[in-house]
Amino acid sequence: MKQILKPVTFVLAAIYFLVDAVFMAVARPISRWIGQHFEFKRLRAWIRSLPPYPSLALFSVPVIILEPIKPVAAYLAATGQVLSGAVTFIIGELLKLVLVERLFHLTRDKLMRIPAFAWAYTKFAEAKAWLQATEAWRVVRALSHAARDYVAQARARLVSGFSKLVTSRD
Repeated sequence: MKQILKPVTFVLAAIYFLVDAVFMAVARPISRWIGQHFEFKRLRAWIRSLPPYPSLALFSVPVIILEPIKPVAAYLAATGQVLSGAVTFIIGELLKLVLVERLFHLTRDKLMRIPAFAWAYTKFAEAKAWLQATEAWRVVRALSHAARDYVAQARARLVSGFSKLVTSRD
């Protein structure tokens, strides 16, 4: 039984981290945008003033609160509410990752002073590097870039056509 559960657990963990990695690609730009457009100077100063272990506790809050969103979304999808499940999953995951990204950005130096956190982060970074070195990851990245370029070109054509339409009416 152990021989069966070990590979299944590995596959499920890989899928879990892959989903987080894909969502992080969306969450990181949102997080940067929030950081550039919203000044929470007093809150930011308070977060940065925290010692390492309270920083870890604060860093853990979005994960603890929002991680149960995944099973809720799965339940909704399993009960036939696929759209609600998908929306719940996407919003919950993006919110969690954006909050975690912002908090990590503010508390990284202090979190790295905690030996267990530094060790876990190093293992996470190694797993991420391994995943990004795979052929599958490169293919997905290439498809992602191609899709983004296609959407940008379509948008440019649409804006250009709209501009010509407005100019010709004048």
